[in-house]
Amino acid sequence: MKRILSFAVALLISCLLFGQKAEKVAKEVLGNQNGSEVALFTLTNKAGNVLKISNYGAKIVRIDVPDKNGVKDNITTGSEKLEFIVKGDPFGGASIGRFANRIANGKFTLDGIEYSLPINNAPNTLHGGRNGWFSKVWNAEIVKGKQPAVKFTYISPDMEEGFPGTVSVSVTYTWSDKNEIIIDYAATTDKKTVVNFTNHAYFNLHGAGKGYIFDHILTLNASKYTPLNETKIPTGEIRSVKDTPFDFTTPHQMGYKIGETYEDKVFMGYDDNFVLDGSAEACATVYDPESGRFMEVITDQPGLQFYSGMGGTAWKKAAVNGEKPSSSRSAFALETQHFPDSPNQAGFPTTVLNPGEQFKSRTIYRFSVRNK
Repeated sequence: MKRILSFAVALLISCLLFGQKAEKVAKEVLGNQNGSEVALFTLTNKAGNVLKISNYGAKIVRIDVPDKNGVKDNITTGSEKLEFIVKGDPFGGASIGRFANRIANGKFTLDGIEYSLPINNAPNTLHGGRNGWFSKVWNAEIVKGKQPAVKFTYISPDMEEGFPGTVSVSVTYTWSDKNEIIIDYAATTDKKTVVNFTNHAYFNLHGAGKGYIFDHILTLNASKYTPLNETKIPTGEIRSVKDTPFDFTTPHQMGYKIGETYEDKVFMGYDDNFVLDGSAEACATVYDPESGRFMEVITDQPGLQFYSGMGGTAWKKAAVNGEKPSSSRSAFALETQHFPDSPNQAGFPTTVLNPGEQFKSRTIYRFSVRNK
């Protein structure tokens, strides 16, 4: 009897452990795009919190985390339906490459050779061109380990979107038991080229689609930024944030300067690169007092693009009236990166990747709660 009981207990424990392991990553085939299978991967950590990602664009489509009362909600924009994953916002949640952000006039020179890229954000190239990596179906592999993870791989052929070299790239998402999205990038090339990778997830700590984000409190470990010209290209200057709307070295609401006059213009919002100081673990933190959700961004990259939406200032009137309408101001992005237009800016950190080298980088989005 004892043997039977012991065997039954062992079998039950084994089944429970196996079940937990099997439930860590679930795959659902959504359909096909240009003859390639598009799938949705659901990663569940020990706390039962969920990260959903697709191999189309290697993109994040859902992040469920609790608020201060333990109520879970999705805090990123996106969709779990094939039609919207493919035809919705092309950048939202996606892995961006070959070159994140803008390249001036769609041109750069490498070893005396000028390369021309497609213009998709006139007069510049944005996020790798019209058919950047955000629009590709990546190969996917569920990674075996203690925490749920999926590895996406893609081979970008020589001269794809005008960039030289065949680049082999991988993006691995790990969803930790600490509610961390750990994103590991790796890439090699067979010809000298330029690379700049990021993730373009949009966040709203109130919950996706639940109003404006300008009461979110932002802190950036960045005492300098790269000023832009009228076409959103860096001037080459690296300027102090002191006495500008770009000073988030101490905590401020995201909208604290929007609508005010700066340099003789009404300041309409943020789509700007910050130069990271690297003196703290987190390069950025965001706190939503209403939900208690707290977000940290950790990276080894030199820059961070803060995007707030560039609409009007009607949100201020709505906030006074206690309204929270959904709009272009209803989510923000914090994109870890090298600086925009780096191939044309000798004073910026290099983005050149040579044959025989491996580009490696890690970014972490960590979520928790604070009660005050």
